[in-house]
Amino acid sequence: MNRETFTQHIRQELSSLRRFLLAACSGNVNEADDVAQEALMKAYVASCRFEDEEGFSAWLYRIACNTLIDHQRKQMARGETISIDKAHDVVGVSRSDDNFEYQELYQAIDGLTMSERTAVLLFYMEDRPIKEIAAIMNVAEGTVKGYLSRGRWHLRTKLSK
Repeated sequence: MNRETFTQHIRQELSSLRRFLLAACSGNVNEADDVAQEALMKAYVASCRFEDEEGFSAWLYRIACNTLIDHQRKQMARGETISIDKAHDVVGVSRSDDNFEYQELYQAIDGLTMSERTAVLLFYMEDRPIKEIAAIMNVAEGTVKGYLSRGRWHLRTKLSK
């Protein structure tokens, strides 16, 4: 894949990728931007070996998911994880009230396992089909359905309290 094609594909995917990462990072804009930047650098470096332009989106999300997992593991190893209770300290993009608008949802999402969180966000937020989510997460479709089922149950339990 050449540079121009890569850039075109990134322009099409960037806003949805950032939205996904922002939700996956519990609303922490700085963390989401760091993960997005690292994932895009990895994708650009690997783009010379990528040939399936129709599968670009799934390929990019798979890189982003793996980058997010690596990023969170590094944070945990250094003891740098941010508690969802500190979400009110996260800088909002537009106005200060935005910090609290989705705090309850971010807290519920933050309580999911990484697999459940990824499946739920890709399915409900990004409208990805189960087959594509399975490709992104490198698991069977039945496994994705299980993650979605457990994730919905956990969200329903946490949000009903």
